[in-house]
Amino acid sequence: MANPNDYTIGWICAIVTEYVAAQAFLDEEHEGPEYVSPNDNNDYTLGKIGKHNVVIAVLPGGEYGIASAAIVARDMLHSFPNVRIGLLVGIGGGAPSPKHDIRLGDIIVSEPRDGLGGVFQYDFGKAIQGQTFYTTGFLNQPPSTLRTAVNGIKAQYIRKGHGLEGAINEILDQNPRLQREYKRPDSRSDRLYQSIVIHPPNNDTACIEVCGNDLLQLASRSERTKDEDNPAIHYGLIASANQLMKDAIVRDKLAAEKDILCFEMEAAGLMNHFPCLVIRGICDYSDSHKNKEWQGYAAMAAAAYTKDLLYRIPPNKVEAEKRIRELLSSG
Repeated sequence: MANPNDYTIGWICAIVTEYVAAQAFLDEEHEGPEYVSPNDNNDYTLGKIGKHNVVIAVLPGGEYGIASAAIVARDMLHSFPNVRIGLLVGIGGGAPSPKHDIRLGDIIVSEPRDGLGGVFQYDFGKAIQGQTFYTTGFLNQPPSTLRTAVNGIKAQYIRKGHGLEGAINEILDQNPRLQREYKRPDSRSDRLYQSIVIHPPNNDTACIEVCGNDLLQLASRSERTKDEDNPAIHYGLIASANQLMKDAIVRDKLAAEKDILCFEMEAAGLMNHFPCLVIRGICDYSDSHKNKEWQGYAAMAAAAYTKDLLYRIPPNKVEAEKRIRELLSSG
């Protein structure tokens, strides 16, 4: 059985779709831990990526949000006290704008901006009623080893492009069972509706039937060329709160005011208790037009990027980082 002290990378997923994608990109999978903390209710998958031993955990079924993520991270650090690098990897809602051509399947990586550590926590209730947003607390930024590796991989991709699509296809070839849910959907299903177009509430009929495919209803976007990365990787601020963002008008307002690229529901619960890099594959546009069709591929894209990132980090750089438990107790 695995020794918990051997694991230095902690990877947290919110839902099973993300957990499956994370497991699929392990170079090798280890037996489960021989011991976990008595009050630890997490499910763990242990394995190796490159030269790093990685512990992956998932939130309990049906539980989402800031508090649940914080509990999972806390329990992981009790059971795996040697974790020094944190990762939150999975899916999120994109915030496309004239400045950022974000599309389904793209990847958003949290990066510090304007004094913010890469994740911006906003008060959703106030946002709806008063149309203003404010930071509810300062959130830590990821460890320097991760931020340096992000810059390194950014330069690598600029020079040579990335092979993420090929890596995903290779995983799917090796795991035919995953093909249906995790392969890249037809690009025609990537529809960005104008912000004023709202999917009828309490109507589960597919958007293509209810909201249509009328070009007047859709934002005009040209096909990506062969010279452009697809999926594209975007670096910047990720907005986090306990409620799902489903309002395109509010999305656009926050994107314009704070240069937000993505919305999700767990990161704000982790940054001060589990300083981590947040990596999100885009599965919808944070509006009323939910698109579950892209969730599997978006989770795969985020996991593929994370694996590339870990390959850039030498093990001695991870060992040089303080244990997260020590970091928090001395803060």
